[in-house]
Amino acid sequence: MGRLSVVPPVLTFDEALTLYIGDIRAELRYVGTAAHTTGDVVAWLPDHDVVFAGDLVFNGGMPFVLMGSVAGSLAALEVVRSLGASTIVPGHGAICGPGQIDVVAGYLTWLQGVARNGAESGLSPLEAARQTDLGEYAEWLDAERIVGNLHRAYMELGAGTAAPAAEPVPDQPLGAAADILSAFADMITYNGGRPLTCYA
Repeated sequence: MGRLSVVPPVLTFDEALTLYIGDIRAELRYVGTAAHTTGDVVAWLPDHDVVFAGDLVFNGGMPFVLMGSVAGSLAALEVVRSLGASTIVPGHGAICGPGQIDVVAGYLTWLQGVARNGAESGLSPLEAARQTDLGEYAEWLDAERIVGNLHRAYMELGAGTAAPAAEPVPDQPLGAAADILSAFADMITYNGGRPLTCYA
């Protein structure tokens, strides 16, 4: 990638910021919780009825929440929905309408059920993924992300800890770098040992 230099931000915000690109008004909004990552922001162009949802919305590919939160992603999708945009620019896939929010939310809710059943059965995230029929999600790109997503969902359930959480803890960090590496290693195993095709 060549020489990279880290440059500190010159502008930050806590909840929202309005920018103008020529005469186009763009409202940047922090979604308020960990979702795809711990700092997701959407760009809402109210005069054009368009929201750039970033990786909160995937179209044709499996969402990835290992570095964020399953429960938080569901909450963030409601933030996107509340904008009422008729056009959504997803982080991956073709431009779509608001119906894609329901598709992604349906996947995340299904994923929570898979995690609950897997944890109750004493399965690891990889084992749960291997025993799960992806059904309507089988044709999505990057199916191995289910393993990373299950690692995150298990943590939110408190699975594998001495004191399971009574409620999901969406803002709880995943853990040590070893946890992240373990999740990626499991994804590669699920993928038949082949390298991951996308790291989003």
